[in-house]
Amino acid sequence: MTSGASVGLIVDAEVRRGSFTLTVTLAAAPGQVLGVLGPNGAGKSTLLSAVAGLTPISAGRITLAGQVMDDAEAGTFVEASGRPVGFVFQNYRLFPHLTVAENVAFSPRARGMGRQAARSTASHWLDRLGLADLAHRKPGQLSGGQAQRVALARALAGQPELLLMDEPLSALDAGTRLDVQAELKNHLAAFTGPSLLVTHDPLEALVLADQLIVLEAGRIVQQGTPERIARQPATDYVAKLVGLNLYTGNANGSQVALNAGGSFITANHGVHGEVLVAVRPSAITVSNQHPQQSSARNAWSARITGLTLLADRVRLDLEGQPPALVDVTPAAVAELSLSPGSQVWLSVKATELEVYTRAGQQPA
Repeated sequence: MTSGASVGLIVDAEVRRGSFTLTVTLAAAPGQVLGVLGPNGAGKSTLLSAVAGLTPISAGRITLAGQVMDDAEAGTFVEASGRPVGFVFQNYRLFPHLTVAENVAFSPRARGMGRQAARSTASHWLDRLGLADLAHRKPGQLSGGQAQRVALARALAGQPELLLMDEPLSALDAGTRLDVQAELKNHLAAFTGPSLLVTHDPLEALVLADQLIVLEAGRIVQQGTPERIARQPATDYVAKLVGLNLYTGNANGSQVALNAGGSFITANHGVHGEVLVAVRPSAITVSNQHPQQSSARNAWSARITGLTLLADRVRLDLEGQPPALVDVTPAAVAELSLSPGSQVWLSVKATELEVYTRAGQQPA
């Protein structure tokens, strides 16, 4: 880890909860938004709970802004109330009996600030997040987007060194979510400390995060920039999340023998051994006749097992060697008379295949 990360958040720890064990090593620098993705039960909430001081770690250490928050071996543990951490919960958890201004002032008051100073701080954050007109309302009188901004204001009013966000946009309807997402991105850009963002939404992670980690079964299975992870998924879960077909196989120059059956012609990376191949569903062409074969195009037969309408396209689920998910237009479904059970031909250009090693490094 870099020395610059020492003034941000560093987690090198193990957390045991019943039969589940989370083992993570991560760093988030000041001003950086670290997105955390993973399926249910992967350990995302356990990670947030440990960093917030709600769950002690079983081994290792957590440091924030150069200060030890939890060290299992040394017996050091800073209670949640003593950690400079702001938390935005999935359902916001605003106090229903308090006004918006009182909710926001609660955070600095909990950090020991006097009543008048806390009110002044709350007023500052209400102005900053465009909530001043709502100061005297109760949470029950707020829209989802307004409640989300109040929760963020409350978290920031405590002047935290770290911001934790647990699915901060999931309670919003689709229309509101896009607007609030843009606002949240601006506020995160202005926050000087590190932020940890847990989300199930890949688009949310791609838009808001600077770096991503993916948790599966209590382990980090992939980490890197959103662009790299979206382009080169390391597991089936990540591939499904970002909407790609993912295959494993063995490369020998420009040929990749696929474990799922069949083979691909790819750009010659000059590598031998195990590789991953990612293919966009929209890059695969569907036809009723065998396409023209060439050294730059792959073709294979497949049977349609399902069709799903996704906004302006139709997702085809196909059995073949290899199997595939393919996106086509509704017009193509009609023109080609596509239906479950239809036998079709699939083709994809060699240049549309992303070939890389499991470590995420593209073969050279």
